[in-house]
Amino acid sequence: MGVWELLLKNYDIIFWILISLVLLKVIFSLIRKFRDRKLLKTVTSLNRGTQSERNLVLQLLKWGVPAPTIFHDLCIEMKNGEFSQVDVAVATSEGIIVFEVKDYKGWIFGNANHSHWTKVLTYGKKKYRFYNPIKQNNRHIEILRRQLRQFEKIPFFSIIVFFGNCEFKEINFVPEGTYLVKFPRLFEVLRLIKQNNEAAPYTNKKEVVEVLKKAVIKGGNLGNQEKHIENINDMLGKNRIFD
Repeated sequence: MGVWELLLKNYDIIFWILISLVLLKVIFSLIRKFRDRKLLKTVTSLNRGTQSERNLVLQLLKWGVPAPTIFHDLCIEMKNGEFSQVDVAVATSEGIIVFEVKDYKGWIFGNANHSHWTKVLTYGKKKYRFYNPIKQNNRHIEILRRQLRQFEKIPFFSIIVFFGNCEFKEINFVPEGTYLVKFPRLFEVLRLIKQNNEAAPYTNKKEVVEVLKKAVIKGGNLGNQEKHIENINDMLGKNRIFD
């Protein structure tokens, strides 16, 4: 009996085996999504921040970072009444890691000393400028340091995480303690920070957690979110351009 005849003879069996495999794949996918959602909710809500920010939080959790040490979508109020928004912060034994999340495609060109960087699409046919993420995250860290006196002696690390199909083409003068990384290589950076730094001199860890938690609560306030967007728009000054 040939292969074709054998297949025809056992068509029903093969059909149900294939159906069962598809169903198992769907079931396992649903179980994984349910577990991921449950894990993510130990840190943040399912609709807060961007998808890339939530993905970062989820992968940190899966990597073994304790949920109580991860803070998502923080909003820090400054003395002038404006707000600074931090995507993700993690309190580690080596210090505070502050993440800025970017979701870009194309080639990325930048210099840490310049105010704007460039992203290039379609092989150079389209170019877009965006605010220097190193300066942006350094500003977040500067504002965060002012929240506690002990932060003056605690190391801060800046990680700019790029999601999306982008490529670093020419980026210069990245300062010490700052890392630019495409998401798949993020955990190499986290291991480097752990290996190359001693324990941070925290004087009151509970105080640190309370300050970061309060910033998360403020970040969930719709009014603060709207105020932050207004601040960004005012800084960019697009409403003052007439062409």
